[in-house]
Amino acid sequence: MTTYSVIPRLLEDRVDRELEAGERVMWIDMPIPRYFTRTSTAAFLFAIPWTAFALFWIIGAAGFKVPDFSEGGDSLFPLFGMPFVLIGVGLLSTPLWAYRKALKTVYVITDRRAITFESGRSTTIRSYPPEKLKDVYRKEKRDGSGDVIISHRAWRDSDGHKQSEELGFLNVRNPREIEQMLKQLAGKSSAQ
Repeated sequence: MTTYSVIPRLLEDRVDRELEAGERVMWIDMPIPRYFTRTSTAAFLFAIPWTAFALFWIIGAAGFKVPDFSEGGDSLFPLFGMPFVLIGVGLLSTPLWAYRKALKTVYVITDRRAITFESGRSTTIRSYPPEKLKDVYRKEKRDGSGDVIISHRAWRDSDGHKQSEELGFLNVRNPREIEQMLKQLAGKSSAQ
């Protein structure tokens, strides 16, 4: 079994509970935690002008003075900008949430399948048997890390626009080795 990072005991227990009788772990690792991923960077950059505008709006609505709550009425008007500031703070913190998500994610390759565990308030477990590993590909970064894409998830958002997400082993240290292991596992299904 190859492991490149220390897996927290809680995640190890979840992996152990998911394994079938006689199933052996061939490789296990966690993604490289990064504050700035492609999606969190976009949200962070959008949040900078959003939050700045919301703060300037509140300051302008207050007439450049602190609201006096004893007067009531007009002095509460600047507080209508607070939800927009809170949204901005939430968007500014997306890199932190991406980092925390990586610390609660583990990837596993066994002698029977590939498994991803993404924990948070709940745990999402995706299992990929050998027949689902036919179209595996990788994306490498300059530093040698990268993503091994196993499948795609597509849906329509509330506005009806098509959205998609790549699924697999994301931000891993050795995508070439992982891709080869997954292709070997996929070869087992065609050999049977």
